[in-house]
Amino acid sequence: MTTSWHFYEPANGHGLPHDPLNAIVAPRPIGWIGSVSADGVPNLAPYSFFNLFNYRPPLIGFSSMGWKDSVANIDATGEFVWNLATRDLADAMNATSAGVGPEVDEHALAGLETAPSRLVAPPRVAASPVAYECKLTQIVRLQTKEGRELDQYLVIGEAVGIHIDTALLDDGIYQTARARPIMRGGGPADYFEITEANRFAMRRPG
Repeated sequence: MTTSWHFYEPANGHGLPHDPLNAIVAPRPIGWIGSVSADGVPNLAPYSFFNLFNYRPPLIGFSSMGWKDSVANIDATGEFVWNLATRDLADAMNATSAGVGPEVDEHALAGLETAPSRLVAPPRVAASPVAYECKLTQIVRLQTKEGRELDQYLVIGEAVGIHIDTALLDDGIYQTARARPIMRGGGPADYFEITEANRFAMRRPG
């Protein structure tokens, strides 16, 4: 059977009803980022361009379209918290994506209780079963292949403290699916839940 290919050059448009780029590189972990402004106002926002980049030290990062409150806060204070977004918290996570002013605390907006962090100022989402307390290492302004600067900022932080609900541990092994983490898909509204039914095991050779 011959494969039919849809080929496009992104600079010239994709020629489809909806851009497939983020639907292909998916599902993606959600960077549910808590920060505090220099004036002490808490902020909470989800980012779908997010991932873990290094083991030791543990580095995580998210990319923001525009110099948003999260980026400004982290640039000013050097600290942030990543909270694991789960199926039970999906609606609250979505509520924190609202385009509100920097004076608004999205935790309160979404009806979320907070818990204190140990090593950084931004609070944790109390109901989230995992949180990484992070110190800023880099803010990188992204560029095109020609070197033109974009209004897109990659924020990388080192996790200096990690909270895990012990209910997610079996004999000290973290059970990924038990937390029911949600991931961002493509299109305007697609998300996916990680479940035990979809797990399979495969060890590296050698």
